[in-house]
Amino acid sequence: MSSALNRIPEKVHRIYLIAVCGTGMGALACLLKDLGFKVTGSDQHVYPPISLLLEDKGIPVLEGFDPDHITVDCDLVVVGNAVRKDNPEAVRMRELNLPFCSMPQAINHFAGFGKKSLVVAGTHGKTTTSALLAWILFSAGLDPTYIIGGILKNFGTNYRLGLGPYMVLEGDEYDTAYFDKGPKFLHYDPIAAILTSIEFDHADIFRDQTAVKNAFDSFISGMSPQSTLIAFDQDPIIRELTHNRPCRILSYGTDTGSAWRLGNHSAAPPWTHFDVIKDGEFWGRFQTRMIGEHNLWNALSAIAVADSLGISPAEISTAMKAFEGVKRRQEIRGCKNGITVMDDFAHHPTAVRETLRAVKSFYTSGRVIAVFEPRTNSSMRRVFQNDYPLSFDGADLVCIRNPPLLHKIPVAERFSSELLVSDLKSRGIDAHFFPDTDAIIDFLITAARPEDLVLIMSNGGFDRIHERLLDAL
Repeated sequence: MSSALNRIPEKVHRIYLIAVCGTGMGALACLLKDLGFKVTGSDQHVYPPISLLLEDKGIPVLEGFDPDHITVDCDLVVVGNAVRKDNPEAVRMRELNLPFCSMPQAINHFAGFGKKSLVVAGTHGKTTTSALLAWILFSAGLDPTYIIGGILKNFGTNYRLGLGPYMVLEGDEYDTAYFDKGPKFLHYDPIAAILTSIEFDHADIFRDQTAVKNAFDSFISGMSPQSTLIAFDQDPIIRELTHNRPCRILSYGTDTGSAWRLGNHSAAPPWTHFDVIKDGEFWGRFQTRMIGEHNLWNALSAIAVADSLGISPAEISTAMKAFEGVKRRQEIRGCKNGITVMDDFAHHPTAVRETLRAVKSFYTSGRVIAVFEPRTNSSMRRVFQNDYPLSFDGADLVCIRNPPLLHKIPVAERFSSELLVSDLKSRGIDAHFFPDTDAIIDFLITAARPEDLVLIMSNGGFDRIHERLLDAL
């Protein structure tokens, strides 16, 4: 959709955000408030942590999508990517001929002007990697701006308006808005970018792996010859897409020929120690509270970007040790009667597998109990039905919830939690199906034992299962 109203006017005072409680939209709303704008918004099914962030910032959030929320005194409407063209507020916005834009457009206009963008893209690890990179820059005194899809524990927010030259952005491949179906990351022009992985995901907008691959191909193609792409060396699609590109390519991972290589590493809870090899030579030894080899690869890519900006190994080491992580990424929510409850955002089969693999190496005294809620547009579809049974090998006990929003998916495309449990049992895994969250809590009250880790994986609020389980134990 192209319109003269799809723009940002010169004079703006009041800004309204439709679907303001998404992680990116919530961060943008807070940033706009800090810039002095009058900010309001609306959403439905609001839950922490973004709802609390907006409340603390004093940004009114109207419940539901009501055309009466949109008034003629709005100078600009920012439309979230989850908003459909027939959304009542979007319809009223067009009826009133109000100027509107997408979230990436607003970020570039209000936060990115004059900044050098550092973008983290990929199917997995974007939030953790961009959070770590932002923290390294801050710790080194570079005062970065950032907008990230998760709450950084070091700051207590998922955004920051800095005075320094750099802006760290989580580069999302998801579509931009109903009037712009291209990926969000195509709106950014990074001087340096990280590409962590490319796998099929977002089955609601990408029809297959080729479509996903084409999106990332467009991102790489858009990078200028003066920019640098830090690319993961263990991903075959990345290797294919980064061949013979005009921008500078630096690979990272475990290949001996890569510019940045992960050396020896070991777990010594609560720390992980790891060596970094640059251009075939030992470059430094670091320690982090992050768990798992996948997080060491994330750290390695952030180190590579930091080095390209002139940040010293000593400064990076100091930041790495002080990095507290991101909420909902291997976050300990509490411990009751010797039972630890951990929250994680994992939902893609690969993310589930790697998260379980990571925590298994740290929590060796008791069992790992995996609790999984298929809630994303992809996980509620059959596309990963045959992949999930191979993702839970790191768990000693598995609890699978029936998808809570399954009615939104066409019957022929629906994922079956009961079939997943059956497949897990056939592989010798102790797995159980539950129709709702209450049933899971009732089961865990008696099933969990001291020294067990209960790993709860979902991209949503999961009916406040973390707090409720801790209260019930």
